[in-house]
Amino acid sequence: MNKEIMSRAVKKRQADPKAVQYVWAAIEVIRNQKQIANMDRISKYLSRVFGLHPKETARQLSLAVKDGLVVETLTVGCKGSKAGIEQEGYWLPGDEMDPKADGSKDWETESHDWYCFECHLPGDVLMCDNCFRVYHLKCLSEECKPRDCGSHWQCIVCRGSKKKNLNKQEMCKYLRFIIQRMKERAVDLNKKGKDTKHPMYRRLIHTALDVSNIQENLTEGKYKSFDEFKADAQLIVHNTAILFGVHSDQAEIARLLYSDTCHELNELLLCKNCFYLSNARPDNWFCYPCSPSHEVVWAKMKGFGYWPAKILQREENQVDVRFFGHQHQRAWIPADNIQDIKVSVQQLQVKRSMGWKKACEELELHQRFQQEGRYWKSNVEETNQHYQQNQSQRHTEDCSRTDRADRLDEAESSISSTSNEQLKGGQEPKVKKSRRSQMPEPKEEEPEPEMEAVSSSQEIPVAAPPQPERLSVSTQTKKVLGSSPRTLHRGTQTSSDSSTCQNQCHEKYTKIFNDVKEMMKADNKRETERVVREALEKLRSEMEDEKRQAVNKAVSGTQAEMERKCKQVKDKCKEELVEEVKKMVAQHKQLISQTKKKQWCYNCEEEAMYHCCWNTSYCSIKCQQEHWHADHKRTCRRKR
Repeated sequence: MNKEIMSRAVKKRQADPKAVQYVWAAIEVIRNQKQIANMDRISKYLSRVFGLHPKETARQLSLAVKDGLVVETLTVGCKGSKAGIEQEGYWLPGDEMDPKADGSKDWETESHDWYCFECHLPGDVLMCDNCFRVYHLKCLSEECKPRDCGSHWQCIVCRGSKKKNLNKQEMCKYLRFIIQRMKERAVDLNKKGKDTKHPMYRRLIHTALDVSNIQENLTEGKYKSFDEFKADAQLIVHNTAILFGVHSDQAEIARLLYSDTCHELNELLLCKNCFYLSNARPDNWFCYPCSPSHEVVWAKMKGFGYWPAKILQREENQVDVRFFGHQHQRAWIPADNIQDIKVSVQQLQVKRSMGWKKACEELELHQRFQQEGRYWKSNVEETNQHYQQNQSQRHTEDCSRTDRADRLDEAESSISSTSNEQLKGGQEPKVKKSRRSQMPEPKEEEPEPEMEAVSSSQEIPVAAPPQPERLSVSTQTKKVLGSSPRTLHRGTQTSSDSSTCQNQCHEKYTKIFNDVKEMMKADNKRETERVVREALEKLRSEMEDEKRQAVNKAVSGTQAEMERKCKQVKDKCKEELVEEVKKMVAQHKQLISQTKKKQWCYNCEEEAMYHCCWNTSYCSIKCQQEHWHADHKRTCRRKR
């Protein structure tokens, strides 16, 4: 079985892409100096600049020639000691004098990549039958390896991209947040990068891709699953590792970008509604229930009290929760620190701080939304419709009230002017007087007996109570002009009744206007108090954040200052110790030198004064006599 699988492996390229780029740089520098890029010059350059051993240089250069990434030719020298001598030289592909040289290769027609998609290195690879990716057999797990040499084999990426997750609109709706963060994190990839548009790099990168291409593919609806999107993010890591090296800083940045993308996709698969709302951040976004809804519990972190939270997922004895409140933080909590939401607050013994109260308010709003079935989309539409209906209703009421007031004023003016004109009609029919001049005249000319006679003896044909606010000016004028002299008194009485109704309507609408005014004042007061309360809470939270940041900054600054001081003290003590040791060593050497220059008594080891022979001296005659009789007279070498 292993032999059959090995027979499927194809030998693509063998040279390390990083070493190939080193060789390209060496050839380009040597050629710019108008010299032949031979093995000796290339080896010296790579050893001096990149620290590459000459044997490794020769091996990588021969592999690059076999791969068609470097062209080997024979060139005749034109200057120096080797002028006119045919030398072996190396050229960049495309720059060689003979375009049909043995090392040239039509790399643009390659259907598959040249480097393993997993480890990004060359070697014998296994080609996928569906895409351009290739893999080393050692880089594949046992379940991903092909069963035999004749079966159709698909790579890991192609197997995962079969299932379709969402449609085009939903993919754009969710993945645009991930692409925005990818753009922010991909800035570091291009800060000190290479010119990836250089034609030589196209010989290393089979499928060029960056974040802007991923965004274009998403806009055009080319992604049918999240695995395809993840595969393109992994392709950025693959290309970066080939260009800059597997262990380079740029490759690490690309790996971090890919791991962050995978984390975002896992969050999206965990709950699409939570992912969208946490990125869009509308008002009260955390209060809207999801479908299916998350379980709400009391969760307790170490060092804190119980706090309301949503359960996102469970793994063995750990629970992933997201807390209600200002920051909506997430944490993995042990299952023992989870309590049901129905447990009373008195049993939990919670310290009711401002943040805890705000979290409980969010919890109550979430429970209310859940009971009413108010989800994010339907809630927004209903809210907008309700708001528009209220606005239109208020506008209609205001317009109707204004129209009624205007009609009432017109009716009053028409009634009073018509009555006054009819009172003066018998004497001065053609003279027009103003309203102010007509007002006192009816009081002077109206006799009280006529009013009593009309009211007591005459029958007034009235079908319904008069409603002056609904009478038009033309109707009242026709009635008054077509009346007889007796009707004049009836018009006078009708005008008095209409003035009474007018006063009643005025009082009625004044009361209504006052009520509306008071209600608006109360609403305005409540709204002002709410806004002030929210502003105070916002300022308090910002102040707490700034205070916490200032404390953290001060603590970190103090720690850094203490570390710096400790380092200075240690360095100073070390220097003083070294100086002290040097002084002691010098004194010791000086004392030893002085001691060596003196002579010492052989008997008592005091400083000697009397010399006897070549290695024997004495401090006194007594010591000389003692040592002489004891031992020295047999060994003394002094000539007698």
